[in-house]
Amino acid sequence: MEKILIFIKHNLRFVWRVMESFNNFLYLLMYKKYMNKVVPSVLQQHRNGSLVYRQLDITDAEALFKLIYVQPDSDLNYFNPHGFDLISIKKQFKKISFLMMGVFDGDAMVGYFFLRFFANKKCFVGRLIDKDYRGRKIGLTMNKIMYQIAWDMGFRCLSTISKKNNAVIKAHQKNGAMIILKELQNDYLLVEFVKDK
Repeated sequence: MEKILIFIKHNLRFVWRVMESFNNFLYLLMYKKYMNKVVPSVLQQHRNGSLVYRQLDITDAEALFKLIYVQPDSDLNYFNPHGFDLISIKKQFKKISFLMMGVFDGDAMVGYFFLRFFANKKCFVGRLIDKDYRGRKIGLTMNKIMYQIAWDMGFRCLSTISKKNNAVIKAHQKNGAMIILKELQNDYLLVEFVKDK
């Protein structure tokens, strides 16, 4: 099923937009109210020094645009959850099933992470950390937040990772929550992050 969805997302944009709209509608009916309780609770539990982790809103669109814009192009080769222009970023805030969160050092956004929820109780996660803030355990805290939100909501927590993306593979090698489910086309892995029993 994941292979079909990935193919549609990358090759049949109109069909993907229709599916996304339908998913948003179902997610709104079934899970939005519960998400509004879970997310603030989980975010309050996780700290990393003076950095602030919080849910983003439309007023954060320009800060997100700036964060993405200053990263090396090579960092974005395998990170493409949505368009990176300001209009595309603002459109993401209208998608109820796409939870956007950020990491802030004062007023500056230094990290971006998200969960893309599907009404079938699966979600996909992704993250981006500013080049000047890597190595400070920001990614570890992001992971804990994303996984906990997914698990508390009863969703399977998934990601697709390129085997060519050495930095992300290396970052996940010590991740005890990760299991590889299968290999996908174009050297991608479908992984799941599972809660300890």
